[in-house]
Amino acid sequence: MKIAFLLYPAVTQLDFAGPAQILTRLKDASVHFVAKTKEPVATDAGFSVIPTDCFGDIHSADILCVPGGLGSTEAMEDEETLAWVAKIGEQSQWITSVCTGSMILAAAGLLKGYRATSHWVVRDDLAFFGAIPTQERVVFDRNRVTGGGVTAGIDFGFALSATIQGEDHAKLIQLEYEYDPAMPLAGGTPETADAHILAQANNNLEYMLPNHRERIVKIAERFGFQ
Repeated sequence: MKIAFLLYPAVTQLDFAGPAQILTRLKDASVHFVAKTKEPVATDAGFSVIPTDCFGDIHSADILCVPGGLGSTEAMEDEETLAWVAKIGEQSQWITSVCTGSMILAAAGLLKGYRATSHWVVRDDLAFFGAIPTQERVVFDRNRVTGGGVTAGIDFGFALSATIQGEDHAKLIQLEYEYDPAMPLAGGTPETADAHILAQANNNLEYMLPNHRERIVKIAERFGFQ
């Protein structure tokens, strides 16, 4: 079971570290963290990770997983990155993402006509690429599996593991990792957040993702989706 995670500058480490912790427990799993080069990749948390492989090393995978992050728009604008994602996705058994990673899958042409989710701030933008935005934490549509924002990657990992290797396997890993989340605070979604907190979050994300919507539209036009 060859699993390939895309890495790129300003990726969110929990988007790939969460599901990787779970998916590595699949039978005969071989996990690869793939970037343009093997140089350390800076995450959006301020520390770097070292890829295990570069694009030229990995030509196929059973599972392709694309994480999100503050650098996802730049990754969408990079033709080499999109070409690798499209190439691997064309023959993968499972084509998956976490958070804004679904936007990269969509820009690579892998979500057209598929239901998919993403981080709430960009979820509706999936429609620019022919995907069907869906407000669920984990979305399965045939062999496409997408997780919502950041922490949903853990739920995504368990859901995919259960589908591939059975519920007993996933429940065993769930117990061994003591995955029994109890939210310390309410308000983890736009629907449940206090109005002033939601407004601040929107302002923060607009600052961290400047001109995001305009750039998304240009990417969609550039690759013939509009």
